[in-house]
Amino acid sequence: MPGNFNNGGRPSFGDEYNDGASLFDRPRSNENAVVTASSGPDLNAIARTLHEALIDNLDTERLRQAHGPEERRMVAEAATTMLLNRGIPVYGDDRERVIDLVVDEVLGLGPIQPLLDDPSVSEVMVNGPHLVYYEQNGVIHQSALEFADDEHVRRIAERILSAIGRRVDEGSPMVDARLEDGSRVNITIPPATPRYPTITIRKFRTDRYRMEDLLQAGTLDQPMLDLLSACVHYRLNILISGGTGSGKTTMLNALSAYIPKTERIITIEDPVELVLQQPHVVSMESRPADMLGQHAITQRDLLRNALRMRPDRIVIGEVRGAEAFEMLQAMNTGHEGSLSTVHANTPRDALSRIENMVLMAGVELPVAAIREQLASALHLIVQIHRFPDGIRRVVRISEVTGLEGSRVTMHDIFVFQPTGIGEGGVTMGEFRPTGLRPTFSDMLEASGHRLDPRIFLEEMR
Repeated sequence: MPGNFNNGGRPSFGDEYNDGASLFDRPRSNENAVVTASSGPDLNAIARTLHEALIDNLDTERLRQAHGPEERRMVAEAATTMLLNRGIPVYGDDRERVIDLVVDEVLGLGPIQPLLDDPSVSEVMVNGPHLVYYEQNGVIHQSALEFADDEHVRRIAERILSAIGRRVDEGSPMVDARLEDGSRVNITIPPATPRYPTITIRKFRTDRYRMEDLLQAGTLDQPMLDLLSACVHYRLNILISGGTGSGKTTMLNALSAYIPKTERIITIEDPVELVLQQPHVVSMESRPADMLGQHAITQRDLLRNALRMRPDRIVIGEVRGAEAFEMLQAMNTGHEGSLSTVHANTPRDALSRIENMVLMAGVELPVAAIREQLASALHLIVQIHRFPDGIRRVVRISEVTGLEGSRVTMHDIFVFQPTGIGEGGVTMGEFRPTGLRPTFSDMLEASGHRLDPRIFLEEMR
């Protein structure tokens, strides 16, 4: 028997309906992932009614013992039996849609589960029960999917948090969490967001982007790829700068492919997002304080410990605070080849942000000394930007060249020059060299990474 109701007088899941194949024996279609079915509101109401009834009647003990497809099959068969017993007139695709909705409500994250199942969706944003948005191919769309009310949103939020032993309430109305698959979740409730509770999910990508994929997507061109790959292999320190959702982590993942597989890599993240392509990787993750304000693990703590773990490379998913001081110290004391990202809109802003983070570390260093460390530690800043057409592009590759007085000096090696808006709102433009050759070109060549000098000449494009 696939399952039964708690009160023995009612039929088991398969007594009155069993066509020999579960509704979940076939792959679930994604065609309705970003919209509701044509009769959406009625189907949603039916699904809510069935869900409320199932809560009282499912054999929860047997459900806990089931896993994966069997768990989904049990709920699907229970919902199907209840549809028949109640004489609810839904058939064909509508019936399958109702069953999907019930299963998602019992086992998944309710109305937004289809968006999470859709591989083309990268982010899901619930701004309220009737305001669900999603990002697809870099562009944000509004979905027709809806929650019943504020309480429905909060119930799904609590389901996410209960799995990791955390909670959200008026005393702590904002919380970060992570789904089992690694997706990042942020949850807010009133008074932090006075009108509605919100859920924001950035999906974790299990695929490993290669630089060739970014080349094909128009993120950069071949000369830029040649330069970056050589710099990673030669162990230059690279900082990837950009705004939220600009593709910094994707770029970092792709660049990491050029780290030799013989090296020991320590990654430090909050939370874990990187999917490196080498075998010798140790992933470290920070942790917020518990409800008593204790047992926090900061990125600074992790970085200090990583220096004792004999790393060949240290990769910091995103430098955010006081750990910037230890990062510069590591870069300047034999741990070359570090990679990291930072939130900033220009390479100059990226340097300013790192400088301010070092000041946050509480070390008594004059600004001039901090800038001297910046100038000697960092070699390249890769600025990436998401355009309105959804395409992420590297808009600048800048070399940090030294210190002139009290100012860190830089020059651009490559830039993206927009030329207008094309069909479909696509930003037109071209990647151009500035004509300036990197000062480390001779060192690259001495290490066996000779770059064709013509790639830096504007007239050769």
